[in-house]
Amino acid sequence: MRYAFSTLGLPGTPLADSAALAAGHGYHGLELRAHPEEPLHPGSTAADRAAGLRAVTAAGATVLGVAGYARVAAPGEDGPVLAELRELVRLAADLEAPYARVFPGGGTLPAAEADANAVRRLREAAPFAERHGVRILLETHDSHRTAADTARVLDAVGHRGAGALWDVLHTWLAGETPEASRRSLADHLGYLQVKDVASARELTPLGLGAGVLPLAEAVAQAPAGGWLCWEYERRWYPAAADPAGLLTRGREHLERLVAPGRQAE
Repeated sequence: MRYAFSTLGLPGTPLADSAALAAGHGYHGLELRAHPEEPLHPGSTAADRAAGLRAVTAAGATVLGVAGYARVAAPGEDGPVLAELRELVRLAADLEAPYARVFPGGGTLPAAEADANAVRRLREAAPFAERHGVRILLETHDSHRTAADTARVLDAVGHRGAGALWDVLHTWLAGETPEASRRSLADHLGYLQVKDVASARELTPLGLGAGVLPLAEAVAQAPAGGWLCWEYERRWYPAAADPAGLLTRGREHLERLVAPGRQAE
């Protein structure tokens, strides 16, 4: 099993420092928040992308994925969404990242209409992503919070260039068990985002194992040799503890949860 840390937990930190911090605490990769307030995003220059990749590689880490903000189920014209997807894929490819995260974003649309938007756009974008060596991952989030919701879209897309990012918090908040989530996602699964919180009403991030999420059950469903990414959402909860003091314990907690024989060589 390989472990990554999301830069969402390190707001305002230069990329080289984030990579060194993660690698220094035993993480193999970084999930990069691809937002204009971050060091790298779809509007970044080629020089900045190349420098960012060198910084991560020099620290001994890799870029697992770029976490973008395209909303594939949202209302509106397809053109702007597809353009955003292409730019996100190009960023991932330039950073040698295998994954690009997108949101559903269906809002208050009827489920059938939101599904149709997402299916149509992902069908268009998935071959483009595959040609660039990238898989677009639809996160279990907002209008498609459960794995069943996400899988319903991906089953209709039917292309390996589109898959799922399983955010354990959102499926749990929706009342879906980890076993049910994994059954729904089947071969669609790219990787898992893990985190911990005190309760369904108190979502301030905690160190892994300090909260109530069913992490053991979720990790047991992770594919052997895959990735677990700790998304510590300090960007949204600035009063949360500095993750630097939690990183090693978090990785060690995940290692204890991983079944014997499934650790990375």
